[in-house]
Amino acid sequence: MIPVPLVVCVLCGWCFVYLTDVLLKLSESYGHCYEMWLGSKGLSLSPFHIRWQTSLFNRLFSRCARINPHALYLWFTSGLVFGLVSMCGSVVLLIRTLQQTVHQMTSDHPQGANQQTLQVVVPGINLPVSQLAYFFSALLVSGVIHELGHAVAAIREQVRVNGFGVFVFVVYPGAFVDLFTTHLNLISPAQQLRIFCAGVWHNFVLCVAALCFLFLLPVFLFPVYYTGAGALVTEVVQGSPADGPRGLSIGDMVTGLEDCDVRTVEDWNSCLTIHTHTPQTGYCVPTHTLQPSWAHGRVYRRLDTSIECCSNNSLTDLCFSYTKLQEKEYACLPARKMLSGSRVCRSNADCLTHTHLDTDPDTHSPSVCVTPSLENQTRLIRLTHPPNTQMLFVGYPPHLQYAVSLTNFAPRFGFLNLDLPVVMETFCKYVVSLSGALAVVNSVPCFALDGQWMLSALLEATLVTVVTDRQHRELIGFFLLLGGSALLAANVALGLWMVTAR
Repeated sequence: MIPVPLVVCVLCGWCFVYLTDVLLKLSESYGHCYEMWLGSKGLSLSPFHIRWQTSLFNRLFSRCARINPHALYLWFTSGLVFGLVSMCGSVVLLIRTLQQTVHQMTSDHPQGANQQTLQVVVPGINLPVSQLAYFFSALLVSGVIHELGHAVAAIREQVRVNGFGVFVFVVYPGAFVDLFTTHLNLISPAQQLRIFCAGVWHNFVLCVAALCFLFLLPVFLFPVYYTGAGALVTEVVQGSPADGPRGLSIGDMVTGLEDCDVRTVEDWNSCLTIHTHTPQTGYCVPTHTLQPSWAHGRVYRRLDTSIECCSNNSLTDLCFSYTKLQEKEYACLPARKMLSGSRVCRSNADCLTHTHLDTDPDTHSPSVCVTPSLENQTRLIRLTHPPNTQMLFVGYPPHLQYAVSLTNFAPRFGFLNLDLPVVMETFCKYVVSLSGALAVVNSVPCFALDGQWMLSALLEATLVTVVTDRQHRELIGFFLLLGGSALLAANVALGLWMVTAR
């Protein structure tokens, strides 16, 4: 859930800013000077909204628009084509997302809720508070690149840019450009489309660039970080099953999970998924170490029909089952001692070719396959992280996945920061998702979005000979915008309900 102190701080901060602004404007001594200062700095304040606009970047936009006129023409024409395709594609995607949401709402066993292409993001619910810095910085970068596309395209089409600005609404940052409306209305619909489509086109290009950087990140960091040796632990949740003197520590390199090799974080996730959905593996242990189950206390059956044969007070022993003379037997064993160095098995046949050395090196003890007798969905998992001893985990495997943060990148030198590749990787992932989302959402033919102006220019370019009356064309555009707005609003409303109510 959203932390209450964070909400209180945001509300109190905005109330303080707004009340200070009102008091200064009403002041007879400072009111006029204060408003003059706001105007000179390009600042404007309203409840939960602050905005800053400047013309300082106009010269930069003009230089960018004069770099290579022919190349820029091809560039923004490509953006025009992409914008029209994305406008149609966004409508199809929203319809598909709405169908998935409705199906999940009406289904008794909804599945795939996290596999939707578009999801409503609510900080503190499906966006961790620890990730807010990545989210807002990536959102601001995506917004600035979006507006940069509009500004450069406008200057290239001889439309004056009054200024560029950024704003904060509650906690969400954004950017905008102020275009001279008179110039915009004088150019052709094709020129307007190049300007209106430039924003989503630049978001798409940014998304692709971030994907390429993410893919090539191991190459860029190769001189100082290496990959493929295992999954490096960067964080361990305090009090989690992975915490403790015999658990994992920051800087440990996980190389194996039972008989599953771990070379990357993807291997780690895959191995945990396999152990979640497959039966518990067994272990080859010497037969002479097996003692009758009654030697450690009363044997009883749990509610899920599994057997417990160890004392409830034991913190080191586990109940194991094994087959002897076609009969199922149980034994309480010291888990760490017995499983150290033993190999995994599925049946006694897997242990026939494997023997354990006894205290006397001249004698050998035959082995038997023992399986932990645990409750449903509970697993015993051994983690290999040399040079430390193996870590034993007993619990639900996904809990182990949430207990630690891992990275593929290991530093070649001790002074390097473990978190640097993680920060770069996480930021790129947020840029990919948010810039892609901006490209999709802004393409929707909806009021107050780029899609509104894209649709209006498209209708002027295509229907002028078919529907000669301008008012009729505007009426057609109005109903199309109404449908697109309703579609987007339905996705947002139902998406919020799915995230917050379920």
